[in-house]
Amino acid sequence: MRGVALAGATVMALVAACGGAGSYTTVVGKIRNAGQVVVGTKWDQPNLGLKTGDGPPEGFDVDVATYIVDYLARGQHVEITWRESPSSAREALLQNGSVDLIVATYSITASRRPKVTFGGPYIVTPQDTMVRTSDTSIKKVTDLRGKRLCLAEGSNSYRRIVDPPPDGKLNLPMLLVPAANYSDCVRKLADGQLDAISTLNLILAGFAAQEPDRFRLLHDPVSSEEWGVGIKKGDTATCEAVNQAIAAMWHDGTATRLLRKWFGRTGVKLPSSLPTPVGCP
Repeated sequence: MRGVALAGATVMALVAACGGAGSYTTVVGKIRNAGQVVVGTKWDQPNLGLKTGDGPPEGFDVDVATYIVDYLARGQHVEITWRESPSSAREALLQNGSVDLIVATYSITASRRPKVTFGGPYIVTPQDTMVRTSDTSIKKVTDLRGKRLCLAEGSNSYRRIVDPPPDGKLNLPMLLVPAANYSDCVRKLADGQLDAISTLNLILAGFAAQEPDRFRLLHDPVSSEEWGVGIKKGDTATCEAVNQAIAAMWHDGTATRLLRKWFGRTGVKLPSSLPTPVGCP
């Protein structure tokens, strides 16, 4: 990981052009010259990004972000400031400069790409559905017809259930129950205020693993989503460097190790190979 050249002359020219604190034109320049970076993650998602005390958040996305920053720093010490980045605020946080990178179950979608430059994806994961273990009426995803589905603010996952193609998948009639985030969805599912949560299986697996007697996954995938590293629109140099870091993370076995560390006991099938980058326009 240490001492690997990044992205060639374009990156180095942009880094060299960066001035004092606050004047960096690229995140990779800020990391290398200021030794600082602000990283957004989720703080309410078990096994992905969960903050429970005074320390930093913990989880798969946090470890991925740490690896990427360390790679971009090329062996130099970097101070990481962690900032909570809920789904509904991710684009705004990047655009107003509150965060430099977002690693927070951030699906790469056509609607987001005009506003965000995405590095990666670092993982491709299927969308699944979680229900109460006691609810035996829902055995497969099509059993959701007429049920109550969680609509987490800022997330598009519900659309693949309720919308028709091309944007959706199943076009099922359902009652949408709004929630602030996926941890709020889980609380409402437990309280009987809704019947199902549908989103990426690693998100659901973390919640289900905390209370395996209370929740279960259907293991009936709807689609697959690509999780990317969110970067301010136009920072191509950092995007290219992040893609090199992600490739290294898979090639040296770190990605596989982290997936097993955080999800090896959840029963979900884990990704096993480096995804194809979406490119850095």
